[in-house]
Amino acid sequence: MSPEELVACVDFRYLSEALTRDEALDLLRRHASGKAQRTAELRDIGLPTYTSSAGWLGYSESKVRALCREYRAAGWRAFKMKVGSDDAQNVARAAVLREEIGPDCHLMMDANQVWDVPEAIAHMEPLARFNPLWIEEPTNPDDAIGHGAIAKAIAPIGVATGEHCPNRVVFKQLMQAGGLAFCQIDACRLGGVNEVLAVLLLAAKFGIPVCPHAGGVGLCEYVQHLSAFHYVAVAPTLDGVMIEYSDHLHEHFLHPVVVRDARYVLPEAPGYSITMKPDSLARYEFPSGAEWVGRR
Repeated sequence: MSPEELVACVDFRYLSEALTRDEALDLLRRHASGKAQRTAELRDIGLPTYTSSAGWLGYSESKVRALCREYRAAGWRAFKMKVGSDDAQNVARAAVLREEIGPDCHLMMDANQVWDVPEAIAHMEPLARFNPLWIEEPTNPDDAIGHGAIAKAIAPIGVATGEHCPNRVVFKQLMQAGGLAFCQIDACRLGGVNEVLAVLLLAAKFGIPVCPHAGGVGLCEYVQHLSAFHYVAVAPTLDGVMIEYSDHLHEHFLHPVVVRDARYVLPEAPGYSITMKPDSLARYEFPSGAEWVGRR
């Protein structure tokens, strides 16, 4: 699609003080000439990823260590761990991950909205020594002002959020408040590709890397397309860009995502890659599927 066609897909209502139609058009036109070259580049190198599968809450220390070593051996250099409200447990688990992945790998943390604003600032203080790249969802995902306060207090640690942001306006406010260092679009939370495009353009205007959320069923399959498009047409840099990858449940899809050397391989089949296998749909359909009937 041409820059003019892409801009015509975006609803700029409520965005104009942050991003105008003319600004979006100028941005897309500046990068239009290199699309073919960047597409070819992605076919060669793929899209960078991080793994969120090694640092879940409830994993034993031995399991965390084993998973870190497994993913490092497979090429991963960015790891995300969950954090809760217990400082001692947070610090102990962060120490294990940092020891296993070494000082040269990225370590990210995810609080899943568990903290209030002052709590987020306080709980990140003892974790700062592990040099986390970001803290994800440190507080309520609608609280743009709160995210801005957290970001200011914990810098240079970045704040990442977006998987629960439902529209372009919340993303706009987060960016305006300085509360977003990493933009985590979610292909199923936002209302379709048009709304995603608005957020991608906002992120490009504010100079914020887009690191999509992909920790659920089918989300990896979805976001590979959005991230490839973002690099090719909107923001031609991979600096700071990492796409989440979780290596479970891909077996239920006809065209599952392919990851090689810790990078998404560009999909070759047409479509959005999220058509599920008929047997999987029949087995898990609620309430008549075999998976549910057997639990009655």
